[in-house]
Amino acid sequence: MDITGIASYGAGFAIMACIYAIFALGLNVHWGFTGLFNIGIAGFFALGAYTSALLTTQPPDPALFEDFAFGGNIAEYAPLDLGVDLWFAVALAAAGAVCAVIALLIGYVTLRLRDDYLAIATLGIAESVRLFFLNEKWAANGSKGLYRIPKFLDEWVSPEHYDYLYLVVALVALAVLYLAVNRAASSPWGRVLRAIREDEVAAEASGKDVFAFKMQAFVLGAVVMGIGGALYAHHIRFLAPLTFDPLLATFVIWAMLMIGGAGNNLGAVLGAFAVWGIWTGTQFLPGIFSDPDFRLFMIGVLIVAVILIRPAGILPERRAFSRRRIPDRAPIAEPPP
Repeated sequence: MDITGIASYGAGFAIMACIYAIFALGLNVHWGFTGLFNIGIAGFFALGAYTSALLTTQPPDPALFEDFAFGGNIAEYAPLDLGVDLWFAVALAAAGAVCAVIALLIGYVTLRLRDDYLAIATLGIAESVRLFFLNEKWAANGSKGLYRIPKFLDEWVSPEHYDYLYLVVALVALAVLYLAVNRAASSPWGRVLRAIREDEVAAEASGKDVFAFKMQAFVLGAVVMGIGGALYAHHIRFLAPLTFDPLLATFVIWAMLMIGGAGNNLGAVLGAFAVWGIWTGTQFLPGIFSDPDFRLFMIGVLIVAVILIRPAGILPERRAFSRRRIPDRAPIAEPPP
């Protein structure tokens, strides 16, 4: 492989790692800071991706996909006329907004449940979203999916250099979301989330509206995941219900957060790059070592190794402790003789 090929592969790797790092940041808001056991990440991933794709493309013509399935050509769908690449910003905002609305509806029903029930409910909702897009062909062409999703700033660069431009977009999106989540987590609001995570009863006894804070955290994490889904859609440019299999759209993201360090945003980003490096790097190994099952095995080995060596992750959460010195007690006066 020449230098150009290596650089192109590196750009594609970095784009996907950035997108998965955004998902890990969203999960960190849910689990790392608030203790919400959400295993329905695939649902918000799909909602963000499909919202952005459907908003920026013309409605699919099933006849075109029939021709494509039998070896014909498929038409290029042009983005809706929203101005000079303004459609991309609108698409990201719409993806986050749709995920926020759905998170409000889901959270109102599920956030009063215990952790295990919340996990089951979010998993069921995520599967419902995937099955909706699979069975309702009028919504997004069913199992055939959406092809040729528009590129952002496509006219600025040639196709062979487009990944370098999109890498800048992904890095900027990751940086903005990282700073926003980091700022929120270090604020008094974020400290309340940690208090809820550690002891929900004590937080409620201190006068905090636990349900309201949980809802806010759930919505914020869902918005972050929705934006990640939109970025994924305009990078891969193909969406189908199979894309949102719980394995790649939930398990891998949980592995990233566990390995990097829950409660630490930098750890979430590091875990995303580490796990995605294993997932993509093993494809170059010979024989059975390039099999997808071996990739899962390697990720499992890494999870076990991190749990044994660093149970809190590679970059564990930094816990703040008060440095105030407790004043000495005043000496007890002796009674008069």
